[in-house]
Amino acid sequence: MILTVPFAIILGLLFIALFIFSRTIDKRTWVALAISLVLTPIIYFYVLYPLINIFSSYHHEKHFEAEAWEDKPAYRYEMANDLEHSNVLLGKNKSEVTTILGKPEWFSWNDAIKANDSNFWNYNLGIKPGALNTTQECLKITFQNNTVTGLEHYQLELEDNE
Repeated sequence: MILTVPFAIILGLLFIALFIFSRTIDKRTWVALAISLVLTPIIYFYVLYPLINIFSSYHHEKHFEAEAWEDKPAYRYEMANDLEHSNVLLGKNKSEVTTILGKPEWFSWNDAIKANDSNFWNYNLGIKPGALNTTQECLKITFQNNTVTGLEHYQLELEDNE
């Protein structure tokens, strides 16, 4: 386990809270200290840590790999940030993008032509983990004159299938 500043602060605050609470049970300092020392790691790892993981939107990030993109589409969100910031796709034509990412999953609607436009490719990036997450991550690639000019990361609301 890596000792970080936020981890040390949370552990310290938890220890102090448990020490103060245990002093209400028994006024002897050594008993309160023993209770706090024993309960601090137990409460942190079995109560606080799971709650932090459930309600935070933290997720692992990976470097973009074309093979992983094709093999595990549900985990594309892990590579999306690297794909956007590395400019791997900028300046590439449609056939090169198809080679790297595969065929687009859908085309965006263009109000000017009142139809789906093949110059706006979209890929599903999957759903980020989290108990309160109600969005699906997506990537929109914009082409102009058959060349990638931009990437946009956006979210779609998940629909209830009740």
